[in-house]
Amino acid sequence: MDIFEKCWTWTEAKDVMATGFYPYFMPLDETEGTEVTIGGKKLVMIGSNNYLGLTTHPKVREAAIKATSQFGTSCTGSRFLNGTLAWHLQLEERLADYLEKEKALIFSTGYQVNLGTISSLVGRNDQVITDKDDHASIVDGCRLSFGKMRRFRHNDMQDLERVLGRLPLECGKLVIVDGVFSMGGDIAPLPEMIPLCKKYNARLMVDDAHSIGVLGGGRGTAVELGVNEDVDLVMGTFSKSFASLGGFIAGSEPVIHFVQHHARSLIFSASMPPGNVAAVWAALDVMIEEPERIERVNQIGDYMRQELAALGFNTGSSQTPIIPIIIGDRDATFLTWRLLFEEGVYTNPVIPPAVPAELSLLRTSYMATHTNEQMQFVLEKFEKIGKMLDLI
Repeated sequence: MDIFEKCWTWTEAKDVMATGFYPYFMPLDETEGTEVTIGGKKLVMIGSNNYLGLTTHPKVREAAIKATSQFGTSCTGSRFLNGTLAWHLQLEERLADYLEKEKALIFSTGYQVNLGTISSLVGRNDQVITDKDDHASIVDGCRLSFGKMRRFRHNDMQDLERVLGRLPLECGKLVIVDGVFSMGGDIAPLPEMIPLCKKYNARLMVDDAHSIGVLGGGRGTAVELGVNEDVDLVMGTFSKSFASLGGFIAGSEPVIHFVQHHARSLIFSASMPPGNVAAVWAALDVMIEEPERIERVNQIGDYMRQELAALGFNTGSSQTPIIPIIIGDRDATFLTWRLLFEEGVYTNPVIPPAVPAELSLLRTSYMATHTNEQMQFVLEKFEKIGKMLDLI
């Protein structure tokens, strides 16, 4: 059998393309942040992770341009060898201080943070325990490790205790959860989770990709919930609130030192380019100097969640500026996406296996820079399409 045979016979995506309802890999001609242009058509963007709207902030842009002019476009090597700049180390120190952790380590992407951290820490006789709604990068990091992966029902602390209680006493245990879940926009119940971790001698890692810059005054879920000292590891990404590319893990010095010397995704990947490092530094400056952006994005999230629910849409358990519109049926989700697109609203359709079969949804997310006029425009279009398709 030819290994490529599966490629020749798989037609699912092309079948959808033929209908005109294929929503993925769509090229953006222009992007201002809250508005994008696709094929000459302007749309209000409510499908981005640019929560603070910093990709177009003058200070962030200027910092990236200046760093590129000074250091070039790439370090052309891994952190392990010739790819570490003094800037990388300075940014790590600043992030650790900002998050009130001993040490931080930056990777070239957020995905690589989870791959490298989890696979280096979870050994052959260890157990890693994850929420069923955790991000794919966490799942893949677990798969790369030599330990055993266990899962518990989403945000269900009774089920977490059931899983922990069945594990061997002598094994190492690492519980990993999203701080804010990327599809549902809900928050992990860390204050309830931490006593269970302590009871069963498990360490806790929180993926704060969608909460750094949004919750806890910008410092993430654990700070928001008042439990930062009890979270062992905090993961973050630079491709969302930080308006750049890359990611980090922060925790105690011995643990980060170990990850630094064992994480294959760090050791065998080129380091963050200077322009990206400078953009993160400048974005952190803006977070501190303009806290009103963090307040604004949460106000917008609260308003849109309330108004969408008032129209009759199912917004699930969202507590953040990530607001799902749960439709259920896959084809109905694609149709709703297409009609909203034609009306000038950009959303993200999410279907199985990214969500359970009965929970296909439109993922909407909001920025601090969305205007009141743009929000009203979005609500009007949702009401129009919702009524047209009998969704509300």
